[in-house]
Amino acid sequence: MVKFTVENLAGKQEEIELPTDMNLNLMEALKASDYDIQATCGGMALCATCHVAIDNHEEVIGEPQDAEMDMLDTLPDADFSSRLACQIPIDDKLEGLLIHLKTV
Repeated sequence: MVKFTVENLAGKQEEIELPTDMNLNLMEALKASDYDIQATCGGMALCATCHVAIDNHEEVIGEPQDAEMDMLDTLPDADFSSRLACQIPIDDKLEGLLIHLKTV
């Protein structure tokens, strides 16, 4: 199991605990937890409608791959903490992180 905190667009934070053995990504987990994530492309890193921000993510979960970087570059509000939730697997690396939702 892994626990992390999600902050919605209104600033409300909620801790989520999920199993790490279900082969889910963060986008799927957020949708299953009733967060309003569009995920228009279904997790293919083609739409950026699952944009989240994770402070210090490079140190913990690694840097985005090229396809993800290409999509993040299209977002006017993307910064160094930006990631696409569809590209982040649910695993122990998420333990204790704060995930900020950036899109609806």
